[in-house]
Amino acid sequence: MLQRLRQAGLLHVVREAEAEAEASGPWLARQWGTADAVVAVGACGLVTRLIAPLISDKQSDPAVLVVDPRGRFVVPLLGGHGAGGDRLAEEIAALVGGQAVLTGAGASLGRLPLDAFGQAWGWRRGAGDWRGLMVQAAGGLPPFLSQEAGTTLWQGLEAAGSGKDNSDGDDSNQADGEAALVIGPRSGAGCRWHPPSLWLGIGCERDTSLPVLERLVAEGLAQQGLAREAVAGLASIDRKGDEPALLALAEQHGWPLRLYDASTLAAVAVPHPSEAVAREMGTPSVAEAAALQAASEAASEAGQPLTHLAGTAPRLLVEKRIGRAASGERGAATLAVALAARQWAPQRGSLHLVGSGPGPIDLLSGDARRALAATTVWVGYGLYLDLLEPLRRPDQLRREGRLTEERARCAEAIDLARQGLDVALISSGDSGIYGMAGLALELWLQLPVLDRPAFTVHPGLSALQLAAARAGAPLMHDFCTISLSDRLTPWEVIERRLKGAASGDFVVALYNPRSLGRPWQLGRAIELLVEGRPASTPVLLARQLGRAEEALSLHTLGNLPEDQVDMLTLVLVGNSSTRVQDGRMVTPRGYPGAALA
Repeated sequence: MLQRLRQAGLLHVVREAEAEAEASGPWLARQWGTADAVVAVGACGLVTRLIAPLISDKQSDPAVLVVDPRGRFVVPLLGGHGAGGDRLAEEIAALVGGQAVLTGAGASLGRLPLDAFGQAWGWRRGAGDWRGLMVQAAGGLPPFLSQEAGTTLWQGLEAAGSGKDNSDGDDSNQADGEAALVIGPRSGAGCRWHPPSLWLGIGCERDTSLPVLERLVAEGLAQQGLAREAVAGLASIDRKGDEPALLALAEQHGWPLRLYDASTLAAVAVPHPSEAVAREMGTPSVAEAAALQAASEAASEAGQPLTHLAGTAPRLLVEKRIGRAASGERGAATLAVALAARQWAPQRGSLHLVGSGPGPIDLLSGDARRALAATTVWVGYGLYLDLLEPLRRPDQLRREGRLTEERARCAEAIDLARQGLDVALISSGDSGIYGMAGLALELWLQLPVLDRPAFTVHPGLSALQLAAARAGAPLMHDFCTISLSDRLTPWEVIERRLKGAASGDFVVALYNPRSLGRPWQLGRAIELLVEGRPASTPVLLARQLGRAEEALSLHTLGNLPEDQVDMLTLVLVGNSSTRVQDGRMVTPRGYPGAALA
């Protein structure tokens, strides 16, 4: 079981108890301080006694999960919220086909775990009396909250029904001192979640010492009560792209570094332009211009401004300030801090292309189930989302799109992943077969490398495979798939492919075979295929595969009832050796007379 989880990338170190002489207790004690989570296969009582001497506090302890030996149940014993145990339990359960047993009050009542939910939205947790907040929420009292920055999509969750946003977008009017939960870039009273929304613009003299930059950043953020956890990244002029201290600052804090040429920065209006800087650098501002430019780009998608998640315009929260070298240090630097209209953290986000299969949840792959369990937002066409709805939790957001708006769905999914979210973009069947994977990858590749979230394609069961399984064994020889829709492919190209399939004697699966606006293409496809095989060739019509309305019927090329075919039908045409026997469609593995191995 543990080896299987390691192969799936969920575990990094696995110890088989029977394989080593060392007792489990000392081994676990050595791992305890560095592990994010501990997963054990066995009995809850045994594991409880094993970890009891190691438990310290919920802020530092790892999550601890127990899986029964048959993989039926996954139980988070420790760290369900802050350490991510509940979420990991859902992933493991999805992978092994078991059930996550979540015993926390929030999970039982379908509420957001206020001390942990922000991680799923790309945020970092700040200071506050989180235990007191959770006690307040468990008592049924809705936490008074204020939100200055970050996506507000989370408020649409079923699990967020108790949250009340009292912010008005004007930070000068926010009663942060009265708020139990504050979402924004500032430090202060209340419990704080910090979306990645601050951009640090930095200019510096050549070979400036790292402590100069560290001190300047710390003092600049403290001046306005801004949290380091809210920093999205650094920005500067491209001439500083090899500056050792700037690169070290970015690496130490995990802050991406955006670089701009002088002409780009010169076009940004700033409050403190400098003629001296313009003579030296070719732009009157580096720090302020770079901060504002980065904050502005964070609110765009592939270069196009987005309005459906719009916030306020980027603005400077810290105007240019100068830091100078202390004794034993070198150089000087400038800092400005801008607040972006929206959060940005593609290094935290991920985009998962999920093939949901032909419909039934039991035909969904374990890999796809795990991806669905691990993601925060599901994006897809409403019908496909409906089929997966039984798997969606109250803390997962559903974003529907219209059938013909594939590009818009891909763009939204990529944008959300760029904001630091884990996103599932769902197609029926296999997302790489007439699905969304190709279009999503094209848009992803158009982004600068710095803007690309992780991208993973999860295979699904194609309608072609289910149709073949229902019919018998028609794909035992070479086959191909051809879509008859000319919405994206010229009909001349489709016809050329049909002729090639006919002359090559392929078994052919016809997708999108016939619609009200395209009633004639199927007939033409039959004419072309008959040129390469007899009219008696078996044909399967498979409609609404995997759904309650599923209907299958066997025909021949010569008597195919075209009026029974629509966009919900897959047409599977055999090759010249395919036959029907006892109601089963079969294509022999070899042609008559061929040598058999």
